[in-house]
Amino acid sequence: MHSESTSTEQIWELLSTKLRSFLLQRVSDEQVAEDLLQETFVRIHQKIEDDDVAAQRITPWVYKIARNLIVDHYRLKARDAATMAVDLEAHGDEEENLNDLVAGWLSKMISQLPDAYREAVELYELQAIPQQEIANRLGISLSGAKSRVQRGREKLKSLLLDCCSFERDRRGNVIGYVQNSPGDCDECDHGCHS
Repeated sequence: MHSESTSTEQIWELLSTKLRSFLLQRVSDEQVAEDLLQETFVRIHQKIEDDDVAAQRITPWVYKIARNLIVDHYRLKARDAATMAVDLEAHGDEEENLNDLVAGWLSKMISQLPDAYREAVELYELQAIPQQEIANRLGISLSGAKSRVQRGREKLKSLLLDCCSFERDRRGNVIGYVQNSPGDCDECDHGCHS
């Protein structure tokens, strides 16, 4: 196409209304369609001297530019969605890291439990020893071991909640915490989000 025979302004007058409708049918957002229309004419203006298109082929050439921009638009949206998914996965890892951080406080907090519960909870929570083996080691019945572990865990939870208030996501992961009384809890003093 020769720029002296057909100008960007002439193409605008000839095709802009139909092209706007064409874009709206494919992107359904008026602002996006308008942006794509403007970009189409920017590209037309940039390429009008480079591309040698006969006057009778102007319309297919213009629509090809528009279609390519629509494809690019959806590719970018897909890439943005993929990036968001990666960000969400990464944020999920951060949530697990907060779980790990809080779990790191457990051994110090377990040491604060009364003797009757401390050993049972240490064996169960920190060493992952089955309750039957805990009963054997402590010389108590299985129901006695279960009871000590359960009550010890309740006391441990109480210690944690006295120390900090926790924010959890819908899956129960710790995603934030605030120290209830600054200075009262050595375990989380170093990293508490106040």
